[in-house]
Amino acid sequence: MAGGGFVDGGTLQRAHLYEYKITGYFIFACIVAALGGSLFGYDLGVSGGVTSMDDFLKDFFPKVYRRKQKHLHETDYCKYDNQLLTLFTSSLYFAALVSTFGASHVTRKKGRKASIIVGSISFFLGAVLNASAVNISMLIIGRLLLGVGIGFGNQAVPLYLSEMAPAKVRGAVNQLFQLTTVLGILVANLINYGTEKIHPWGWRLSLGLATVPASLMFIGGVFLPETPNSLVEQGRLEEGRKVLEKIRGTTKVDAEFADLVDASKAAQAIQHPFKNLLKRKNRPQLIIGALGIPAFQQLTGNNSILFYAPVIFQSLGFGSGAALYSSVITSGALVVGALISMSLVDKFGRRAFFLEAGIEMFCYMVAVAITLALKFGQGVVLPKGIGIFLVIILCLFVLGFGRSWGPLGWLVPSEIFPLETRSAGQSIVVCVNMLFTALIAQCFLVSLCHLRYGIFLLFAGLIAIMSSFIFFLLPETKQVPIEETYLLWQNHWFWKKIVGNGEDPELELKPGTHA
Repeated sequence: MAGGGFVDGGTLQRAHLYEYKITGYFIFACIVAALGGSLFGYDLGVSGGVTSMDDFLKDFFPKVYRRKQKHLHETDYCKYDNQLLTLFTSSLYFAALVSTFGASHVTRKKGRKASIIVGSISFFLGAVLNASAVNISMLIIGRLLLGVGIGFGNQAVPLYLSEMAPAKVRGAVNQLFQLTTVLGILVANLINYGTEKIHPWGWRLSLGLATVPASLMFIGGVFLPETPNSLVEQGRLEEGRKVLEKIRGTTKVDAEFADLVDASKAAQAIQHPFKNLLKRKNRPQLIIGALGIPAFQQLTGNNSILFYAPVIFQSLGFGSGAALYSSVITSGALVVGALISMSLVDKFGRRAFFLEAGIEMFCYMVAVAITLALKFGQGVVLPKGIGIFLVIILCLFVLGFGRSWGPLGWLVPSEIFPLETRSAGQSIVVCVNMLFTALIAQCFLVSLCHLRYGIFLLFAGLIAIMSSFIFFLLPETKQVPIEETYLLWQNHWFWKKIVGNGEDPELELKPGTHA
């Protein structure tokens, strides 16, 4: 079977001996850490709304404002085609791309908690600068600081959640990151809907309120425990065991702690974790987790819709208020999708959500393209019925993404890397994700202008390709202990030809490590 290589519990080293209870301490730590997603989500939601506000455009992008007013009564694919305007959005993600390598060092040497705190501080400073901006330079510098915050937060939070969670509920716990992300998007769209009516400084309020999730993340982060995996990796074994006992609610953690110690010994044998990612034994994680999934997550086209939902709806003939209202609906669909995924992903598995939603998303993109090809782009406002149809289709598309590529795009990479390359691997994940996020943000509006409805056919084709990628190459990871996912590659129909028994003659492991 394509994508096979499932491992039953009996073949795992010590997994059947793991014990845990869901404790209040564990729940607190995960909720606080997951607030890192709200930074990413709030920015995703707020950027598109602000760039469609007249007051903001008049202050910083008067040419775009004049073009918008000139075409106020007609639909036009190219109304918002301005590279400086899209640079306002994409500059954040270029900064996140670069900063994630610094975040990798901090995460590995100082711990996941340190990266979370650094990210919250940088994001707070960026929000203050953006809200007080009087020229484009201040805007861009503020966006760069926001990007550093997101680079650190996105590097550390998914790792933190996956390492804190017991294997049987790791999917749901890790998806707290996606849930806070989509809640941030929804809150941002609701705020934009209200501030759009506050003239002339409503956009400043939208941007400035980003300080709220940053403050919550910083305050909570001060009280967070470090993950047992990170403490063991730093050589703080006794402290690591105490935290493990506390979050598992039991002193019977010998088996799990032994796996952590073994993984740590393997990690200590690695002097250059980024170089180690290129080893044959880590080829599946590199191709699937570090490169494939984070790139494909952006190429679904969903973030284009989230970035520019108000702009898209205005271009399709909706008024400014109606456009923001429609974007609130789509972000609400994203929240529903995240809740569905959290509830069911540990029951049905990662592959099922990827593949089922992929089929739906392909059909929705084709439907949008056909509708626009027949009814749009002739200088005539779309009929109300067609407009409602497009909103529904886009909501269904976002719902599909919200239960598949959205949360699983962060979950699967965070759970498949061995400890010795985990922080380096997550840096590549964030780097690739931010690179493609920035490229999509920078290129979508100009692509909409030149490809017109064809941009949605392009996304449909990419969704077909990425669904095939999952079908053939990703084994099921549900309920597999994070330190034993390496066994999946050794039993997968394709990857076992690459990794063999998991040993690498170029790498000499210390005694006690997994072979």
